[in-house]
Amino acid sequence: MGIEIERKFLVTGEAWRSMGHSVPLIQGYLAGSNQATARVRIAGDNAFLTVKGRVKNLTRQEFEYEIPVADAQAMMDLCHPRVVAKTRYKIPIEDLIWEVDEFTGQNRGLVLAEVELTSPEQSVPLPDWIGLEVSDDPRYFNSYLAAHPYSTWPHEPSSNP
Repeated sequence: MGIEIERKFLVTGEAWRSMGHSVPLIQGYLAGSNQATARVRIAGDNAFLTVKGRVKNLTRQEFEYEIPVADAQAMMDLCHPRVVAKTRYKIPIEDLIWEVDEFTGQNRGLVLAEVELTSPEQSVPLPDWIGLEVSDDPRYFNSYLAAHPYSTWPHEPSSNP
């Protein structure tokens, strides 16, 4: 069984931009409930079908399968309008890989960083471009952003959402 243990943070500043390589991502949500979501993702020249369970203590079940890109493109048509587009930067720091997602489209302006862990208690040294932790805030789940784009959130000048 696949398990994902992850912490998520808002990103501040621009220092992270020169630290890793990037790939464009588009993902659409085929189904979702309180227990799980099913998504299709196209990441550069690869595509995946993923089912993720509910998050509990930073941990959730994750099942991911590579699929043909043509199949993913056809499935993406079934997802509209529940689609998220972003550029993902992979940034190695010490023994961790940080994934920084710079959202585009209706989620433009949002930049999140995620780091996968081996246990929920694992200590994580935070780079200086890491801001507020949002691991427990469901508004920052991609499945939520697909249905409630960041551009529709109420924003106050010079503050985080």
